Amino acid sequence: MTTRLVLVINCGSSSIKFALRKEGDSQPLLSGLAEQLDTPGANLSWQAGNEKHTEALSGQDHQSALASLLPVIGRFAGQPISAVGHRVVHGGEHFTGASLIDEQVMAAIEANAPLAPLHNPANLIGIRAARKVFQDIPQVAIFDTAFHQSMPPHAYRYALPDDLYAVHGVRRYGFHGTSHQYVTNQASRLTGQRPGQGAWLSAHLGNGCSSCAVFNGKSLDTSMGLTPLEGLVMGTRSGDVDPNLHAHLARTLGWDLPRIERLLNRESGLLGLSGLSNDMRQLEQARANGHSGAKLAIEVFCYRLARSLAGLAVALPHLDGLVFTGGIGENSPLIRALTLNHLGILGLSLDPDANSSLPRGLAGKIHAPGSPQILVIPTDEERQIAEESLVLLDHSHAKD
Repeated sequence: MTTRLVLVINCGSSSIKFALRKEGDSQPLLSGLAEQLDTPGANLSWQAGNEKHTEALSGQDHQSALASLLPVIGRFAGQPISAVGHRVVHGGEHFTGASLIDEQVMAAIEANAPLAPLHNPANLIGIRAARKVFQDIPQVAIFDTAFHQSMPPHAYRYALPDDLYAVHGVRRYGFHGTSHQYVTNQASRLTGQRPGQGAWLSAHLGNGCSSCAVFNGKSLDTSMGLTPLEGLVMGTRSGDVDPNLHAHLARTLGWDLPRIERLLNRESGLLGLSGLSNDMRQLEQARANGHSGAKLAIEVFCYRLARSLAGLAVALPHLDGLVFTGGIGENSPLIRALTLNHLGILGLSLDPDANSSLPRGLAGKIHAPGSPQILVIPTDEERQIAEESLVLLDHSHAKD
């Protein structure tokens, strides 16, 4: 039986991140990025094993960029692609899992655009372009929000008038679902449980950050809400603030909504606290050199993360362990250690040597004896998207 291939696409308004994945393989055959599309500086870069390549795509749009990618895919695929899997940020309540893309699905993605105005329209650009270039290949949408549709109403409802939910869909949705699902499944495997079993806290820490409580493969609660702004301190996003901050800034400083949105999404978080950078690597170095802003930013980041994880623990019947993932979670022993300093209440205890010596990019256990599991697991959202795409194809073929 031929091992199937999936092309995974994560499309932004001016970029396409892509990976060609073979069924069952842990590493992509091919991965890369087309960026600055629709500008004179548009370019395509890709890597396959040790081979790297960059070429100019001056002025090309998403469809042209995908067409330019076709010969490269054909070279490394050696066989037809079984599916194209698309990351879509917001599926609202309509999508609880992967969906074969048709006109109805595209209309639903567009209808959810007000909930993710920076993401869903860009995702649709990529879908439309891919459907024209790969006309005979099934296209699958994988939604960041779908994994969290298992949250109970007491976790996803805001304390607002019912019409805002019933008519306008104002509720907590959560994001990074593909990552939380992937790493908690891996955690089950690493600890000898059946895949999808166990009670886990998951911390996805990158420029965007979220935490999640997962029990037996289902999200019971998560830190992000209606939008990706709610929850943890992030690179440039504030995370939770007083809901009346908007009114306070409007009254006292005369700011309008676009200015306040820019503050909360682009100028806050680690960047705002430190006055220096949204890059945790730079902040850790500055902290070591005595920079007070960097020190404060890191302390707030870790405390707010710990507070969120402790709060999410109430969603679980018991705690098997905690998983760190994402660029910061996977690569920063300091952030893991400072966060766990606040989590003794959950019985979590770190092995300092295991934490500091864990090789970058590898999964490992960093807990002390007697502690619930503390794991570092590199996320692989593209692999999760590829696997979900193939599962959906199998189900759709079984129905035919």
